[in-house]
Amino acid sequence: MTKILLKLLGLSFAIATLWSCSNPNENRSSNNQINDKVDSVLALMRLEEKIGQLNQYSLGSEFTGPGNKKGQDSIRYQQLISGQVGSVLNLLGAEDTRKMQKLVVENTRLGIPLLFAYDVIHGYQTMFPVPLAESASWNLDLMQKTAQAAAAEAAASGLHWTFAPMIDVTVDARWGRVMEGAGEDPYLQSEIAKARINGFQGEDLAHNKTIAATAKHFAGYGYAESGKDYNSVNVNQYILHNHILPPFKAASEVNVASFMNAFNDINAVPATANQYLLQDILREKWSYDGVVVSDWNSIGELVNHAVSPDLKDAAKKAITAGSEIDMEGTAYVQYLSQLVKDGEIEESVIDNAVKHVLKLKFQLGLFDDPYKYSDVEREKEIVGNSQHHALAEEIAKESIVLLKNEDHLLPLKSFKNIAVIGPLAKDKDTPLGNWRAQAIQNSAVSLYEGLENALPQSTKLTYAEGVKLSIGPNNFFQEQVINQDDRSGFEEAKRTAKNADIVIMALGETAYMSGEGRSRADIDLPGLQKELLKEIHAINPNIVLVLMNGRPLELRWEDENIPAIVETWHLGQRAGTAIAETLLGDNNPSGKLTMSFPRHLGQLPIYYNHKVTGRPSTAPGQVFYSHYTDVGNSPLYPFGYGLSYSTFEYGEIELSKNTLKEEENITVSINVKNTSDRDGQEVVQLYIQDLVAEETPMIKSLKAFQKVQIKAGESVKVEFSINKDMLSYYKSNGDLSLEKGAFRVFIGENASVENYKEFELK
Repeated sequence: MTKILLKLLGLSFAIATLWSCSNPNENRSSNNQINDKVDSVLALMRLEEKIGQLNQYSLGSEFTGPGNKKGQDSIRYQQLISGQVGSVLNLLGAEDTRKMQKLVVENTRLGIPLLFAYDVIHGYQTMFPVPLAESASWNLDLMQKTAQAAAAEAAASGLHWTFAPMIDVTVDARWGRVMEGAGEDPYLQSEIAKARINGFQGEDLAHNKTIAATAKHFAGYGYAESGKDYNSVNVNQYILHNHILPPFKAASEVNVASFMNAFNDINAVPATANQYLLQDILREKWSYDGVVVSDWNSIGELVNHAVSPDLKDAAKKAITAGSEIDMEGTAYVQYLSQLVKDGEIEESVIDNAVKHVLKLKFQLGLFDDPYKYSDVEREKEIVGNSQHHALAEEIAKESIVLLKNEDHLLPLKSFKNIAVIGPLAKDKDTPLGNWRAQAIQNSAVSLYEGLENALPQSTKLTYAEGVKLSIGPNNFFQEQVINQDDRSGFEEAKRTAKNADIVIMALGETAYMSGEGRSRADIDLPGLQKELLKEIHAINPNIVLVLMNGRPLELRWEDENIPAIVETWHLGQRAGTAIAETLLGDNNPSGKLTMSFPRHLGQLPIYYNHKVTGRPSTAPGQVFYSHYTDVGNSPLYPFGYGLSYSTFEYGEIELSKNTLKEEENITVSINVKNTSDRDGQEVVQLYIQDLVAEETPMIKSLKAFQKVQIKAGESVKVEFSINKDMLSYYKSNGDLSLEKGAFRVFIGENASVENYKEFELK
């Protein structure tokens, strides 16, 4: 045990012996050893100190010394040095975290170290593509590596804990936080969740390059009604158990360090006080033994939800349900002690919560060395290093999705005069995306810079902004917006386009047009961008549309009129380099969508794995079936969709047998041929359809995928194994069900695949 803690506590010989009884050659992270240590610390704690471990504040560097504190700051400072704060968020940097840790360890009675937490979503200083973009790579290994790099930078800056990954399944592109997750499919979301958690946490949380991860938001946040952030969630139990919960179950199975509550109510009970979610499912059914943290003041918001008359009742409901750390709500530090003294809650409820917090601190090695993460020299060496930038470029290239390429306009070959037009063409900030942690403003490689660096000197590159970027009015974050009424740049843009062989239009959303609190009722190109695009198209239709955005957009006109469309998202630090190399053909795009793009806003929410209906379309000219009269049911671009400069041909599906029993497997294989003259990667996707079930099944569900490299003109045989887990589903009561009968297996290039074979479970 840490010598500092032993000295401060003046511990009895018996307790000191208990803490140091393990053989130093044994695994110090073993649960039994840690649980013994947790119990020994808990036995020394007063009630107020226990409650302090459940209190989390957002504090700045001004709290690292006594200074001249007034008002609320003075109260929080006194709580900090009296053991009434257990974790801190948004304090950054090796120097400042060391100072605050020292303040707490040396001034509090027990010297229990703080946890330092932060939203490290897609990088710390080095920015990787936003998570929705990364998910389009379908490359689990690279996603694990980017999380690992982000963890290394964060840990070197004194941080212990990230509030990531967000693993909410999301089906409505109006919701701004779609950029923070991995799309609409629960299986893919689960696999990506495991990759990111393993990247953040590594094999040992005590390693100084790993940080604790958080599975958020538990649960249902991605189903916010009408796509409005923080809105109510009303879903049936089938959707809850088969769409929403699987990624969280996967997170618990890889021992994610913490869960975070969702802001929303779900089926009339706020997630923060939802005993069914937090106790029945998380603790009992899944046997989860980590920390549960509220989202920002989500305990206090129980009053806003009108399920609690005041903050005291909110504290009671939240702690009883199983919400353990109160983030910025002050409910626990104000009221838990009185609730215990009044007999309204048992102190054992507090103890159980505190045990999880202390356990995490032991797992991170903070009791052995409270300052191990606060190393200024390591911070200088790791944060923003060249290896991380190279990784950012690698994942950016694989995250780009080619949506349309009429007449093989791309890659750009012999064009001598290229015009680059649009408000995002030279923007070095938008590619960094929202939730950018400590990214350096305007540090991304812009599209124009990328092209300038990649094109031969003989190519003429011209530029016009077309539509201006400006700072939004009364905007706390000083965010850029795209102008809605200034057309003064149109004429220059049209002159530039008229003289060009080809026009690259860089349009989309600025960094903060998606993300938390950024729901949009209209997901068309914002501002005057579409008007500009139409005017340029009238002059020179030879256009490559480069989209930069954090959500699916409505692109019906663009799809009908623009010959080449490239979805580049917000790609991070090396965005411009990755985009330029893709446009010029040095990188062959291989990304596939993880959210469906609608044909029309009115289709939202839209997702591929919907339920079957009693009135499907069965014949041409049919009227009375589930459809719109003015637009088709299918998305413009479906889940799993993405083109390549290579072309691929799928053969017939082959099954090793046509029937299987419960404990057996079926091997299913398919030949995929690269019919082009260049090497390429293809994401081969396997979907299962249950033809008859006790509860109405989904039309099909992704169950496996492989990203394979196929050389020009060659074929590869891709094999999958179908087992009972792929054929099971959760019934509305939450029980896993495996039902005998007929199934279809589909293998193809996206969710609209029609190539299938049938088999039967006996």
